[in-house]
Amino acid sequence: MSTVNANLTYNYKVVRQFAIMTLVWGIVGMGMGVLIASQLVWPSMNLDFSWTHFGRLRPLHTNLVIFGFGGSALFATSYYVVQRTCQARLISDGLAAFTFWGWQAVMVAAIITLPMGLTSSKEYAELEWPIDILIAIVWVSYALVFFGTIMRRATAHIYVANWFYGGFILTVAILHIGNNLALPAGAFKSYSAYAGVTDAMMQWWWGHNAVGFFLTAGFLG
Repeated sequence: MSTVNANLTYNYKVVRQFAIMTLVWGIVGMGMGVLIASQLVWPSMNLDFSWTHFGRLRPLHTNLVIFGFGGSALFATSYYVVQRTCQARLISDGLAAFTFWGWQAVMVAAIITLPMGLTSSKEYAELEWPIDILIAIVWVSYALVFFGTIMRRATAHIYVANWFYGGFILTVAILHIGNNLALPAGAFKSYSAYAGVTDAMMQWWWGHNAVGFFLTAGFLG
C-alpha cells in the first residue's frame, strides 16, 4: 500500500449520521405503518382528527420508509463504499454534511406537511413544490460528492458497486425533476406542468422507476 493510502483518513462521520437516521426513520416509518394498518381493523384509532386520518398518514408512512429509511441507508452505504473502493476521502466534507442535514429537513417537512393535507397527490411524490426543490438541491449535491470522489480515486478501475450507485443517483435525479415540474399557486399549492394522460404517464414513469432504481439498483450497489 502506498504511503498516501496508508495515511488516508475517511469521512466516517456522515456515514454514521446516515446510519443512525436509517434506524430512526425505519422505526418511525414502520411504526406509522403499524398504526395505519391498525386503523383498518379498529377505525377508532383515527382518533377523529383530520391529521391522524389514514388518508393522510399513509403517504407519510411510505415517504418515511422509502426515502427516510431507504434513502438514508443508500446515502450511508454509498458514501462508505465509494471512499473505500476508490481509496479517497469524500471530495467535500461540507457538501456531504449538507446532504445529511438537507435530507433530514426533507423528512421533517414531510412529517409536518403531509398530515396537514398539503400534498401534490402523486404516489411516492406527494411532497409539495418547495420541498421538491430542496430534494433536487440535496440530490444534485449528493451527485457532486459521489462523482467528485470517484474522479479523485487512487485506483485505476471503478468498482462495480459504484456503477450501480452512480446509475441510481443519475436516474433518480432525472425522474424526480421531470415528474415534479409544477406551476406554484401558493406557498404549498401547485399544479402539475402536465395534464391528463400525460400527467398520469409521468407519474408512473416516476413510480415504477423509483422502485426500479431507488429501491433496487441502489441496494444492489
